[in-house]
Amino acid sequence: MTALQENLEKLEDAIAAACRAAGRTRGEVELMAVSKTFPAEALLKAASLGITLFGENRVQEWASKAAALGPERKGPERYQVRCHLIGHLQSNKAQRAAELFDGVDALDSLRLAERLNEAAGKCGKRLPVLIEVKLSPEETKAGVEPESAEAAQLLERLPHLAHLEACGLMTIAPWGAPEEMTRRCFRSLHAWRDRWAQAYPRLDLGVLSMGMSGDFPLAIAEGATRIRVGTALFGKRSPQPEEKTR
Repeated sequence: MTALQENLEKLEDAIAAACRAAGRTRGEVELMAVSKTFPAEALLKAASLGITLFGENRVQEWASKAAALGPERKGPERYQVRCHLIGHLQSNKAQRAAELFDGVDALDSLRLAERLNEAAGKCGKRLPVLIEVKLSPEETKAGVEPESAEAAQLLERLPHLAHLEACGLMTIAPWGAPEEMTRRCFRSLHAWRDRWAQAYPRLDLGVLSMGMSGDFPLAIAEGATRIRVGTALFGKRSPQPEEKTR
């Protein structure tokens, strides 16, 4: 058994246990394998084990891997490998992101939404997106402030952007926070989803993407429908070099 197989088995056991503790079924939680910094070969091995959804945080890095994953991105839809952008996206890279990714899970402004909508239209596709919500006081965290005018404008405008498919919300809990603070973050995202789903019935906000290697059991307990796991699956990653802005 390879290290990846062993890690996946342990991860699946932990996800199943968290689902049982929360009174949920395993099928209610989707696993996204966060493959940033890992080579295309690691993604191919993960795909051979049945993982079909990956998350990358840089446009240029995924561009270098996408060609190698080409055969895995074809065939019956349920077996196709998909990759979503989960890192902050500069609006000047919207066109390339729309071309490369199967979804953008880090929508954090109306300006970016409009740029992605235009870009997706040029690609002849409807691009799934998640709104990233900032629920942590850390300045380094991206996302819209839930009570801001920006959030309200984005939610109002999204149903009119024909080339974007709103699918839900995403957040990142504070790093190294106590368990109760992490729970409050996840609970808050769930509450905002329920509030916005009622206020904006034209939007489908069914996906709650929250929880990573260190806190996904708490996220599952608070209603996560998608968890983003990298280290617990692929192992420790190396630091990333800065990506050029242009």
